[in-house]
Amino acid sequence: MGKYNYTIEDIKNALFNIGLKNGDTIFIHSNIGFFGRLKDCNSVEDYYETFKEAIFEIIGDSGTMVNPTFSYSFCNKNEFNVKETPGICGVFSETARLDPDAIRSEDANFSIVAIGAKAKYLTEKVPEFSFGKNSFWDKFLKENGIIVNFNFDTGSTFIHYVERELRVPYRYDKGFPGKLIKDNLEFESKFYHFVYDLSKPEHSPDFPSFNKKAIESNLVKTANLGKGRISSITAQDTFNLIKDELNKDPNFLIKGK
Repeated sequence: MGKYNYTIEDIKNALFNIGLKNGDTIFIHSNIGFFGRLKDCNSVEDYYETFKEAIFEIIGDSGTMVNPTFSYSFCNKNEFNVKETPGICGVFSETARLDPDAIRSEDANFSIVAIGAKAKYLTEKVPEFSFGKNSFWDKFLKENGIIVNFNFDTGSTFIHYVERELRVPYRYDKGFPGKLIKDNLEFESKFYHFVYDLSKPEHSPDFPSFNKKAIESNLVKTANLGKGRISSITAQDTFNLIKDELNKDPNFLIKGK
């Protein structure tokens, strides 16, 4: 393949092979650098635009692409500017944040950006509880969303929503107040993160256990792309698997087994 490792056609084929189709709502955790060189792309913006084009050729105008732009601003005692505050979730997500087509949610810790048919719905009316009712994650599940990971396993932030819904004993809601800036106006606000006690490392996440069980259960679709791999799993399958496994082992998702 010469100086490059993959093409836009390879991206589209990979997305098709993991089961994506017209109208899908997808949430992407990404590390696109692991794929290698993309033909005819010489900048981060080129990579982003090529992936975006490929994605929307598969999910269509009725589909929606969502990327995390988490900043943990209030968690770190910083202000959150909806328009200006950068996320910390990689170059693909950060370039998506700057896309004129994108709408960003107002969650000061766990904001997302969405592009497509359901972008407004998925980003509006953000509740105080980041993983609670009417949160993005709650809407994502109801919309039959699909988690699509670029060069990561099948674990995702959505898992914390599932943990909260199932009322796991090792996490709890903790409020973080701060200053939110939107349209040049400042607001005192508060968002609740579903946290674990940092003094108890045995309660830290163990997502590889979820990934292993999801693969064993044939819930994951994967496809090679360049030097890397993409995977997909539905939000509903994620929820159901975790519910079943927690019934067997309440410590399924934590290191303190």
